[in-house]
Amino acid sequence: MNRIRLMKHFITGIAAVATLVTAIPVFAVPKSVILATTTSTQDSGLLDVLVPIFEKESGYLVKTIAVGSGQAMKMGEKGEADVLLVHSPAAEKKFMADGFGVTRRLVMHNDFIIVGPPSDPAKIKGASAVDALKRIAKTGAIFVSRGDNSGTHAKEKGLWKGAAINPDGQKWYQQTGIGMGQSLNVAAEKKGYILTDRATYLALNKGLGLIILNEGDSKLLNVYHVIELNAVKWPKVNSQGGKAFADFMVAKTTQAVIGRFGVEKFGAPLFFPDAGRSPADLGL
Repeated sequence: MNRIRLMKHFITGIAAVATLVTAIPVFAVPKSVILATTTSTQDSGLLDVLVPIFEKESGYLVKTIAVGSGQAMKMGEKGEADVLLVHSPAAEKKFMADGFGVTRRLVMHNDFIIVGPPSDPAKIKGASAVDALKRIAKTGAIFVSRGDNSGTHAKEKGLWKGAAINPDGQKWYQQTGIGMGQSLNVAAEKKGYILTDRATYLALNKGLGLIILNEGDSKLLNVYHVIELNAVKWPKVNSQGGKAFADFMVAKTTQAVIGRFGVEKFGAPLFFPDAGRSPADLGL
C-alpha cells in the first residue's frame, strides 16, 4: 500500500511540474540579420537612424559589421552575412556575375572629396581629381590612403590609374588599412591629403583641421547598392531577413529619411535617395 501511495504522489508531482512548465510564457527570440556594410554608412551616423526603424518595423535584430566594401563582399562570398550595403560598383558587378548575390538595387549616392590642410601645399584646389593627384605626387605632399580594398580605396586606385601614377612604395604615400573615420584622423595628424566620402567628413570634421580642396568632379560620384545574398550557395544565410532589409532600404518612407539625413545639422543632406532610378540617370 505504501508503495502504491508513493507512486500516486510521484505521478501527481510530475503532473504538477508539467502544468507549471506549460504555464510559463515562451518569449520568441528575435531573429537576427547580419548586415555587412561600408564604414561610411556607420561613421556618418546614417545607420544609427535607419537600423532602429527597421528593427521596430520588422522584428529583426540587426548585427552591423562595418568594414570596407571589399571586406563586406568577401564576407558575402563566404556566406558570413545576410545582406550587403556597399559602394564599389566594379567589385559589386563581379560579385553578382560570380553568383554570390541574387539582387542588387540602387539605394543612394553622395560624392567623394579630397580634403587636406588649409595651406594646400600641392595647390590642388580647383584642379580636376586626376590633376590633383598628379600635383600631390609631383610635390611629394603626404597622401593618406585607406589601403583596405574598400569602396573608397577602389575609387582612389582608379584615380591614380587615370593619372598614370603608381604611388605604392612612395614615402609620401601612406596606407592605414583602417576605416574612413580613423583614416581621417591619421590624415589630420600628418597634415596630409586624403580621399573621403563627403558624409563621413562632414560628420567628423570638427577639430580635424582639414578642409575640402577638391570636389565636384564627375569621377568622384559615390553610389551605394544593397545586395541580397544567394541562399542556394549558402543555405544558412537568412535570406528572408536579408530581403526584408533590402526592401526596407528602397522603400519610399526609408528613402525619405535618407533624403532628410544631415539637413538639420549640416544644412544639406549627406546622401541622396536613388531607389527606382537607373545607373544611366546618374551618368553611369
